[in-house]
Amino acid sequence: MAVLSFQRALLLAGAVLPLAQQGLAQTITNTEGQVIPANEITVAPAAALVPDQEATGADALQLTDAVLANLTAFKLSDIELFQFDDTDAEDASQVAKRTWSTVGSCKTYPGDWNWPSRLTWSVFNLVTGGALIETVPIGAVCYPNSGVYNAQKCADIIANWTHSETHANDPTSVMSPLFTGETCMPQNGNTTQCTLGGFPSYAVKATSVYQIQLAVNFARTLGIRLIVKNTGHDFLGKSVGAGALSIWTHNLKTIRFRQSVRTPSYSGPALEIGAGVNVGELYAAANKYGVTAVGGECKGVGVSGGYSAGGGHSPMSSKYGLGSDQILSLNVVLPNGRYVTASETENTDLFWALRGGGGSTFGVVTGMTVKAHPRQNFAGLTWTITSGNDTANSDSVFWEAMYAYWRKFPEYATKDVYGYSSIFPRGPAGAGYMWTMNPWMVPGVSLADFKAMVQPLFDEWTAMGFEFTPVFFEHDNFYDMWTRHFPTEAVANSNMRTASRLYPRSAWDDATKRDAMFDAVRSVIEEGSALIQYNMNPDAPAGTPASGANSHWRDAVWFGIMGTGWAPGISQAELEAVQHKITDDWMGRLRVYGPGGYLNEGDVMEPDFAGAFYGTNYDRLLQIKRRVDPYDVFWAPTAVGSERWKVDGQPDWLTLQTGKLCKVSN
Repeated sequence: MAVLSFQRALLLAGAVLPLAQQGLAQTITNTEGQVIPANEITVAPAAALVPDQEATGADALQLTDAVLANLTAFKLSDIELFQFDDTDAEDASQVAKRTWSTVGSCKTYPGDWNWPSRLTWSVFNLVTGGALIETVPIGAVCYPNSGVYNAQKCADIIANWTHSETHANDPTSVMSPLFTGETCMPQNGNTTQCTLGGFPSYAVKATSVYQIQLAVNFARTLGIRLIVKNTGHDFLGKSVGAGALSIWTHNLKTIRFRQSVRTPSYSGPALEIGAGVNVGELYAAANKYGVTAVGGECKGVGVSGGYSAGGGHSPMSSKYGLGSDQILSLNVVLPNGRYVTASETENTDLFWALRGGGGSTFGVVTGMTVKAHPRQNFAGLTWTITSGNDTANSDSVFWEAMYAYWRKFPEYATKDVYGYSSIFPRGPAGAGYMWTMNPWMVPGVSLADFKAMVQPLFDEWTAMGFEFTPVFFEHDNFYDMWTRHFPTEAVANSNMRTASRLYPRSAWDDATKRDAMFDAVRSVIEEGSALIQYNMNPDAPAGTPASGANSHWRDAVWFGIMGTGWAPGISQAELEAVQHKITDDWMGRLRVYGPGGYLNEGDVMEPDFAGAFYGTNYDRLLQIKRRVDPYDVFWAPTAVGSERWKVDGQPDWLTLQTGKLCKVSN
């Protein structure tokens, strides 16, 4: 690891005045002591064209040793900031000496003596080809004193605030503003001040691999917190962080269809996708080429980012497994800055870990190759059913019908079913519930076969007097089914938090325990929680290579997301009580039956995140983390190895990303 001298660090941090105060053009001092302009001529992008006909996307331009040597020849004296780190991380005693203890117990933060000067950031911008973006929160256009106020843009942002695209298309905005401290909310432009809060200080708009390599090396060398954002579809605060440098991968949009790919475990068609490709784009491409891809149910989720890194459940999971089970190879920039491929035959430990072992942990995935499955038929149904005094269904018959449905989950899971529905209280206690199926479907079956599968349940419901009106459908391809029957997700709620549980098939073995589990879930809903539930079994298909995905997924037949919101402006004591209600009370009742949770849609305050989100794989994942990232260049809440760090100044009942990231005292 390149270590700066104290004098050199002072020069970078404070010896050069901010550019606006210099009254001079940007300049740098070369290795001969000459002051020269810092511009596109003297500081060229640090990229080399890779002589590989296959490298036509983001990987066509890379940072190499030859590029760094060439920069040295051009007398760029800041070159040490961008060097690779090829030191051997196997010796634990040496690793301890090379960690951030050289610069302090916290990540380098704005205002610290070793925070880069404006000039250093300018040089970084030049070597990345102008990819550096100084953060302006998306809501700043609504603040009259922000310097960027624009009434028309403000109105547009407010009108589209709950749309995923609004946040995905911005370099730093995320879909859970709770974790930025609810700062610079566009709706509050006339009543508060716009601050950065938990937003990163800078972002790199990555369009090529070399820019990501430079960002990783720069952050590692200077001890700056590094985060990764694709779409910002993030419920745990993993893609934000005060004082951080963010790598924005959203623009890596390459999609390439390959008719035939052969690996030790797979032979067939595949799709090569860049890190910025979202679910909607993946599904459209698969439809174009006459195949079926596995991805999430929400259009705005990035496939190669946190989705696959966290395992990734899918409408196709009961048939083809998790999203991470589809991966044939990955391209990744490691914490040392090197760009490698991980597959069944090379970097095999990384291949195992990156498939389900969590995002922002082992490196930055720039793209992957995934299986493409045959085009097939889909049959299913949707409905909206209500209960309450103003409906045909009393609450008692509603719950009787729900229990009848839940009892059949293990049976349905063996038939490749995907049952995706939500239950919301219609109002205060006693006002009843709304149950929306969005949808219930099975791939590879006819409508007649689907109706035969659900008929026994419907007979039970009819006998108990439960009123329901199913709307059946059938399609000969996944894309039409998905676009017509899956809902559009609303995002950007700042006063809401969720948690999740995975319930194993074994919970149905004992009828008494099973019904007690149903009672516990019902009690949480009756107290005000919503329930978003999935009936599926994402076991890995035969022949799938082992992976680091949460072992709890493999025997689960029911996945449930629960949580609640709170009124704006409540007191700190009231807010704390809500958080304890979610984590300790509600989840405390449910952990007895569902020890696992889903990493990407879990509780950021999960008390045993290692066991809940990684299952039996945590120990091996941690060993790999320590080997490939001994400096903890990458950190995220609930990520593997995250227990060594904490965000300063946060209460023990809710971790936001609004403070400095510091080591946990031993």
